[in-house]
Amino acid sequence: MPDAAKLVAALCMAALGFVVSGLIMGLFDDEMNFGWFTQVNMALGAIVGWIVIGGRAGRGITAAINIGLTAPVVLVFWGLVIQSANEMIRNAMLNRYHDAFDAAGAVFEIGVKWALIITTVPVWATLLMGGVIAGIASEYAWRTWR
Repeated sequence: MPDAAKLVAALCMAALGFVVSGLIMGLFDDEMNFGWFTQVNMALGAIVGWIVIGGRAGRGITAAINIGLTAPVVLVFWGLVIQSANEMIRNAMLNRYHDAFDAAGAVFEIGVKWALIITTVPVWATLLMGGVIAGIASEYAWRTWR
């Protein structure tokens, strides 16, 4: 059921996805084509905010902070899975894999490689602070607009 807490959480996490996408793009080579990277991460942020944060609003400020710390981890996990699968499909179209098992394994290899690249203090500090802000904002929205 849609409510203000879910909407606020979705908007906050979409904004967080936008900001962190900009930070992450600065960590990769200039020649890398990101395509829909930012838009996909914003959509993932909105979905994670709606489901993970907004769905658990109304449990108190401590729970809001804890959920706000959990949501960015969920966002990064699904972002890595989707972006790695996209990169694998791009490589598969260039005939870089021998069979489907090589391609499926490449999703995990690409994901781990990119996870190591994005594991920096500025990225994770932004993610965690933004998640806590989103959790608290969602809790405030739940209390204000029931």
